Amino acid sequence: MTMAVSLQSSQRCDRRGITLLGTRVSISEAVIVCLLCATTTTMVQGFSPTRRVPWKTTQILGGGHSNSNTGPMSPATTRRRRKIACLDMNMVDSASSSKQICTFDASDFALPTGEWPYSKADLNRVDNSDDGFFYDAPRFVTHIDEGAIQRLTAFYKEELTAAVMQKKANKNGDETTSLDVLDLCSSWISHFPTDDSIPFGRVVGVGMNEEELAENKQLTEYHAQDLNKNPQMARFKDNSFDVVCNVVSVDYLTSPLEVFQEMHRILRPGGLALISFSNRCFPTKAIAMWLQADDIGRLTIVGSYFHYSAEWSSIEALTTKESIQTPKRPSVQEIMANPSAAFAWASTAAAVQKSNSGDPMFIVKGTK
Repeated sequence: MTMAVSLQSSQRCDRRGITLLGTRVSISEAVIVCLLCATTTTMVQGFSPTRRVPWKTTQILGGGHSNSNTGPMSPATTRRRRKIACLDMNMVDSASSSKQICTFDASDFALPTGEWPYSKADLNRVDNSDDGFFYDAPRFVTHIDEGAIQRLTAFYKEELTAAVMQKKANKNGDETTSLDVLDLCSSWISHFPTDDSIPFGRVVGVGMNEEELAENKQLTEYHAQDLNKNPQMARFKDNSFDVVCNVVSVDYLTSPLEVFQEMHRILRPGGLALISFSNRCFPTKAIAMWLQADDIGRLTIVGSYFHYSAEWSSIEALTTKESIQTPKRPSVQEIMANPSAAFAWASTAAAVQKSNSGDPMFIVKGTK
């Protein structure tokens, strides 16, 4: 409803006043109401408690190729992908730290496992110089906001706890119930739970900067390695880890096929690969198709990395972003009776919008 419609719908207007929604008010009062409504609308412009991510089928189906039939996704799944795009990706079940967006299976992709649909142009970057120069100086900063970090840690706690329980259920011989974890593209912090609720075994970090890795107190060992130069992880034996994590770095991989194949090799049967990302990046170092895609497109890109790299038992996309509902906007009559109600609502709605505008956190989870 707009004030213009309300004024046009009223047939009674004279010098003494107008009838506004059945209430007789003076011209000056009507102007005040119009200004209040316009102000509150402007203060929360663009806010939606069920924000939807736009869909870019050209980026998903084509994958940057001239022939969309060879893109990473099967055209037969376009309708299902559109439905995914209309999900409220910000709403998270209060009983869980995450919400499933979708699952991926072989029918969702245009090519079978073992093929590779991406070209050098798809994996190209603005800055193709040696990554060693870019990451030479340590960065003791976080690359996502505090809310996203807390949600990621809560997600890890839930997933790792479940992994421990599953390992206990499948315990054979001398196998321990501690978890061996590999943190790829690691840094000075890994975002794992610190409350001793998870019985960690080996916690290995592989990253670019040795100074950052040395400061990470959650690691039991670390190795400085440029996965874009050398994506092979021969130092790790087959079936040697329960969980492999990668946080906000998958967009920088220029050899994702080899990295995901290695993740599958070193994971134990039933092991988890948790690839998380937000909407921030160093744009000069992110690959071209990542910069061209929206959030749904990026989930699909990572899902396709899993599919084309190996036979994973399951692949699913998740979100941890929580959403607070905006309060109900006061009616015109309520604003007329108490003008401060409009400003109170606008202030609260603006605070809700600010809270909901924090960094999103998406995860693509692969199970071996």
